[in-house]
Amino acid sequence: MAFVLAHDLGTTGNKATLFDADGQLVASHAEPYAVSYPQPGWAEQDPDDWWRAVCDSSRALIGASGVDAGDIAAVTFSGQMMGVVALDGRYRPLRSAIIWADQRAVEEAELIAEVCGRDEVYRRSGHRVSPAYTAAKMLWIKRHQPDIYAQTKAFVTAKDYAALRLTGVCATDYSDASGSSLFDLQSRTWCEDFIQHVGLDRAKLPPIHRSTDVIGAVTREASEATGLAAGTPVVIGGGDGACATVGAGVVELGDAYCVLGTSAWIAFTSDRPLIDPQQRTFTFHDLPPDRYVPMGTMQSAGGAREWFVRVAGEHSDAAIAAVEPGCNGLFFLPYLIGERSPWWDPHARGSFVGLTMNHGPVEMSRAVMEGVAFNLRLILNALQSQSLLTLKSLRLIGGGAHSAAWQQILADVLAMPIELPELLSEATSWGAAVAGGIGVGLYRNWGVAKKQARAQRLIEPNPHHVARYEELCEIFAATYCALQPIYQSLSNVR
Repeated sequence: MAFVLAHDLGTTGNKATLFDADGQLVASHAEPYAVSYPQPGWAEQDPDDWWRAVCDSSRALIGASGVDAGDIAAVTFSGQMMGVVALDGRYRPLRSAIIWADQRAVEEAELIAEVCGRDEVYRRSGHRVSPAYTAAKMLWIKRHQPDIYAQTKAFVTAKDYAALRLTGVCATDYSDASGSSLFDLQSRTWCEDFIQHVGLDRAKLPPIHRSTDVIGAVTREASEATGLAAGTPVVIGGGDGACATVGAGVVELGDAYCVLGTSAWIAFTSDRPLIDPQQRTFTFHDLPPDRYVPMGTMQSAGGAREWFVRVAGEHSDAAIAAVEPGCNGLFFLPYLIGERSPWWDPHARGSFVGLTMNHGPVEMSRAVMEGVAFNLRLILNALQSQSLLTLKSLRLIGGGAHSAAWQQILADVLAMPIELPELLSEATSWGAAVAGGIGVGLYRNWGVAKKQARAQRLIEPNPHHVARYEELCEIFAATYCALQPIYQSLSNVR
C-alpha cells in the first residue's frame, strides 16, 4: 500500500488528509490556529502555529488511520497565498506572517504601480497592483521595518514555510509565485526588472519549481516532530487557489468552479492568462505546467458568515431558507476586510443596508449569505464578459458548500445549476495530493483528479427567484457605489 499525505494550510487551520493509491480519501484531521488583527486592515499569524499544526495533525492522522508512516509515498502541500514570512539566515521567522487578508500596504502598492507601470504589472503578472499581494507586503517590511528586512535571507509563503521545516530546503512553486506581483506568467520566471525597479533584493526570493517537483525529503529532526518517516519525499505542491482548481476536478479547458471558504472565488481552467481591460479579475498559474486559472476572488465569504454567527448566534438552514429572497429589502455588503474582485477597494467596509423594525437575526443571517452570493455574481459576470466562457453549471466546494440554504441561494443568484462533488471540504487537499502523487509516480496524470471529483448532486435554480435576484443584484452593486466615498472617508477614522 502507498499513500499521499496532503497538508492544506488555510486561514483558520491546517487540514491533513490521507489519500490512497486509487485516490480514495482514507482519513482527515484538522488543527486550528488563530488570526491576529492588530489594526484595522491588518491580518497576521504566527508561522510556528502553522508548523505546530502540521506536526500535530500528522501525528493524529497517522495514529487514527492506522497507516504505517513508512507507507506514505509523499508529503505535499496546499496553502493560503499572497502572504509573506520573513526568515533569517537560519530560516527562523523574524516577525509574524503578514497574510493574504492584510491590506496595510496601500502606499507600497501605489509605489509599485508608479515605478513598474500599473498596466504592465497586470499584463505580465496577471494581477493588478494591490496591497493584497506579496510584493507590496515585502516592500512594507522594507520601508517600515528596515532592520527586519536587512536580516531577511528569504521571503516565503505559508506552504513553503511548512515544506522548509520538513526538508530544510527553501523553495516555492509556479502557483504561489504567481501571487507575488513579481512573477512573469508567460516565461515562468521572476520579473527581474520589477524587482530592481521596486528596490527589493532578488536573492531573498526562493527558487521556483513545478508543483509536482520533489524538493527534498523529511529530515530526521522533522521526523521526530511529525511522526513521519525520515526520508519520505516532499513534493512542493501549490497555492490553495490552484489546488482547489484541480481538487474540484477542473482540469479540462473551460471547466469552472466556485469555492465557498473563508474567502470565495470563481475560476476556470485556461491555456492562457485572461487580461481584463477593467482589471476586475486576475490569473494565477495552475498546478499543471501548461495551465492557468483566471478567477475573481472576494475577501470575506465564510469569514463573514462566521463573524455574524459570533455576533448573533447560529441559525438553522431551515430557518434561513424560510426567509423570502431579498430579506424584505435588507442587503449585507460582506466587505469586512476590504474587497478584491470586482471592486479592488482596501477601504471597503461591511455594511447592513435597509434595516427596519421588521428585521431580525434570521433575516440578517440570510442577508449575509445573499451578500456573498451577489458579489460572486458580479465576479461571474466579469469573467463571462471578457472570455468565450459559456457555463451550463458550476461546481461548488469549500466549507460553505455544506449549507443547503447557501447552495440554493447561489444557484438562484448565479442563475445556473450548482454541482456538488463528493469532496467538498477536502477538495483543496485532494488537488495538492494529486500533485504529490504525480510527483512520485503514484498517480499517472491530472485526469485522476476529475475521476475522483465526480458530481454527486445537482442544485437547480428556482425560476421564481432568478428574476428577483437579477433585480436585487443591480441594487446591491449600486449600494456599494453609493457607499464607496463614505468608505474612503472612514479609512481615516481611528
